[in-house]
Amino acid sequence: MRLSKYFLPLIKENPSEAQIVSHRLMLRAGMIRQQAAGIYSWLPLGLRVLRNIEAIVNDELQKVGCVPVLMPTLQPTDLWKESGRYDALGKEMLRFKDRAERELLYSPTNEEMIVDIFRGYVKSYKSLPLNLYQIQWKFRDEVRPRFGVMRGREFLMKDAYSFHADVGDATREYYKMYDAYHRIFARMGLTAIAVSADSGAIGGSLSHEFQVLADTGESQIYYDAAFDDIRSGKVIMSGEEMRALYAAADEQHKPGSCPIPKERLREARGIEVGHVFYLGQKYSQAMGVTVAGPDGVNITPEMGCYGIGVSRLAGAIIEASHDDSGIIWPESVTPFDLGLINLRSGDAKCDALCESIYEKLTSYGKEVLYDDTDERAGGKFAGMDLIGLPWQIVVGPKGAEKNMVELKNRKTGQKQELSVEAVLEHLLGTCC
Repeated sequence: MRLSKYFLPLIKENPSEAQIVSHRLMLRAGMIRQQAAGIYSWLPLGLRVLRNIEAIVNDELQKVGCVPVLMPTLQPTDLWKESGRYDALGKEMLRFKDRAERELLYSPTNEEMIVDIFRGYVKSYKSLPLNLYQIQWKFRDEVRPRFGVMRGREFLMKDAYSFHADVGDATREYYKMYDAYHRIFARMGLTAIAVSADSGAIGGSLSHEFQVLADTGESQIYYDAAFDDIRSGKVIMSGEEMRALYAAADEQHKPGSCPIPKERLREARGIEVGHVFYLGQKYSQAMGVTVAGPDGVNITPEMGCYGIGVSRLAGAIIEASHDDSGIIWPESVTPFDLGLINLRSGDAKCDALCESIYEKLTSYGKEVLYDDTDERAGGKFAGMDLIGLPWQIVVGPKGAEKNMVELKNRKTGQKQELSVEAVLEHLLGTCC
């Protein structure tokens, strides 16, 4: 993508309304634009990140047998009245009537609708287990929307719902999803700590929140120091191994009965990026759902519910990966693989070398943001650092004379002067 043809509205100064790093950087990097309190347009750069996050979620969920669906953002209120949850969310749930005076609501979550879909088609235990999921927009009318996409009113969410013939199978699915969540977040460069938590309005008897540590997090959490070793790379653990480590949200932590020694207990703030619930029969029973069991007798299915804040993850990744100059994207979610900077657009040799590099990298499937504008060098460098692409290739007149360029690693800041051939070999070997 040539920057001269792209829509990337960068902001030089920190916006006064932004209180946390991710909100400031997402606005400055031209990722989002606020349209109303807690409601944002996703601009081209931000949308690329959002789609990359979605791709990882889709890939890992389908590997463990989850089946994608897409439900409408608007729901009839009758379903919520049937489940007995119509008044549970209070003013957070946006209610209105259509022109025929039918009551509708903007979906804050989809337990009722997925149960309605399930009961319309599934009649036997032989169709179980079944795990259906979607990535769809939700709306909750927060009293105080703040922190950009971290606490917005409209947000993109992955919500999955599983159905089972018995408690044992539902529990196995719960921990299968628990482990899949660790893999999802790890692919995004995050170490998420699963803490035992309250089920809230969703309900259920077993619940874990997945928290990413950040000073700006809204949750107070307590955890085993072993998680710090995992985050630093000193120790590698599977999701199953991490289950045995202690971690709890503030309301679940009991100092007098904490099972780990005081010297190993850590306290920090966290950003919730995912939540898994074992629902049991809360919704299936309330909505009269049964299937034929093995002996022909009808049974009420057990259920699980599993959410990931897809749009919130974009902010959480920035909170966990940035410096004073801007964002530092992990390669798995970066909007472009690298930035190509032409320090003197219009110079024949610089232009020719940049075109050659650009064509070569794109032919190998690399996503390149080519700064071919006539902006000053300082502005080009600042802009590339702000948007945080993992690699930068800088082409200037002196280097172009010798077929040499500068390669910069955004995360480490390391710069190398290399031949074009060496840079291409390095990047294609690293990125492919």
